[in-house]
Amino acid sequence: MSIAILGVNHKTAPLALREKMAFPPDKMESALYSLHQHPLITGCVILSTCNRTELYLSLEQHSDLHHVKSAVEKWLCLFHDIRFDDFRHSLYWYANDEAVVHLMRVACGIDSLVIGEPQILGQVKQAYHQAYQQQTIYTTLDKLFQRVFHVAKRVRTETQIGSNTASVAYAACLVTRELFTQSEDLTVLLVGAGETIELISRYLKQHHFGKILVANRTREKALKLAMNINAEIIALPDIAKRLKEADIIISSTASPLPIIGKGLVERSLAARNQKAMLFIDLAVPRDVEAEVADLANVSTYTIDDLHGIVNANLEQRLIAANEAEHIIQAEAALFMDWLRSRLAVDLIKIYRQQAEVIKNDLVVKAISAIKHGAEVDQVITLLTHRLTNRLLHAPTQSLLTAATNDNDYLKILSESLGLKAP
Repeated sequence: MSIAILGVNHKTAPLALREKMAFPPDKMESALYSLHQHPLITGCVILSTCNRTELYLSLEQHSDLHHVKSAVEKWLCLFHDIRFDDFRHSLYWYANDEAVVHLMRVACGIDSLVIGEPQILGQVKQAYHQAYQQQTIYTTLDKLFQRVFHVAKRVRTETQIGSNTASVAYAACLVTRELFTQSEDLTVLLVGAGETIELISRYLKQHHFGKILVANRTREKALKLAMNINAEIIALPDIAKRLKEADIIISSTASPLPIIGKGLVERSLAARNQKAMLFIDLAVPRDVEAEVADLANVSTYTIDDLHGIVNANLEQRLIAANEAEHIIQAEAALFMDWLRSRLAVDLIKIYRQQAEVIKNDLVVKAISAIKHGAEVDQVITLLTHRLTNRLLHAPTQSLLTAATNDNDYLKILSESLGLKAP
C-alpha cells in the first residue's frame, strides 16, 4: 500500500488559480465519488481551503506512482474544466514518507500562511469526516489520519506553537484583556467596519462585553457587523458626544486625517471622571492624534506596536515549530514502520495462499491415485516429495541468485529461512 498527495497551496499558486482548483461544499460529495473510481486508488480525502487544495490518496501496493500522478492531474483538469498548463508548475506531489510528513505538518499548522494557526486542524478533520461519510477511506488512509490527529494533539500539548497571538486583530484583543479583566462592565467603540474590524469583532463577541458601539461612514456597511455582535450603530460625527461612554476604542478606517483628537479625548476623560481609556489605532494614516498618548489615564497602541507583539510571538512560534518537526519526524517513522509491516502481512498472506493452492492440487492428485488402486504408502511418499519440491522451489532459486550477486542479501535470506550462514 502507498500514500500520495497532490496539491497546490499559498506558496505555489496565486489566489486566482487556487480559486479555480477549490472544491465547493456542494461539489465535495461528487468529487470524492469520482476520484475514488480510479482503479488504483483505494481511498481518498479532499482538503479544500482558501489557502490550499490537496488530495490525499491511498494506492494499490504495486501502483505506478507516475501513472497515478498523471491520472489524478487529468482528473483535476476534467473536474474543474481547466487546462493542465494553467497549473502544471503550481502542483506538488508527495509519496509515502514525504506525504506522511507533509500531512502532519499541514494539520499542525507548520505549513500554514501563519505558523501555528489552529483553524487548519479543524479543516483537516472536516475533510476526513466527509470522506468517511462517503466511504472513500481505506484502512491505510484511516490509520494515517488517526495518527495525524494524535500528532497534532501532541504538538499543541508539548510545544508553544499555538500559545501566542500571530495576527494584528488577535493582538488587539489580547491587549484589551491584559488591561481590563471585567469585560461585562466595559463599553467598546469600533470605528470603521472593514475586514480588520470585522475580525476583531469575532474575538470581542467571545468575551461578552457589556456594550459595543460601531461608528462608520455608511450605515449599510456597519449593519451586518452590528447584527452579528448585537452592537449599536452610530454615525462618525456622533463620536464627539458618545466617546465618553467608551472604555476601549479600536479604530481602523481609511480616513486621511485623524478622527479623534487630543481635545476630544480630554473632554471625554473629564466627563468620565478620569476613568482609564484604551485606544488601539490600526489605521494608516492614524485615526487618533499622536498627542493623545501624552494624556494621563490613557493607553494607546498603534499598528506598529501590535506588529511588534505579533513578530515577537512569531519568533516564539518558529522555535516551537522546530520542536514540532522532531515530533512529526518520529511519528511519521512510526507510521511508515506500520505501513511496511502491513506490506509484510500482505506478502505472507499471498505466500500462504500459494502454498495452500499447491497443497490442494497435490492432495487431489493423491486421492485420485489411491482411488485408481495405487499403494497408499507410495502415494504418501510421492505426495510429500512433490510438496517439498514445489514449496522449496522459490526459496532455492532466491538462494542461488543471492549467492552469485549479493552476500548481504544471502545472509538476510539465510536467516529468514532459519539457516546458519556458511
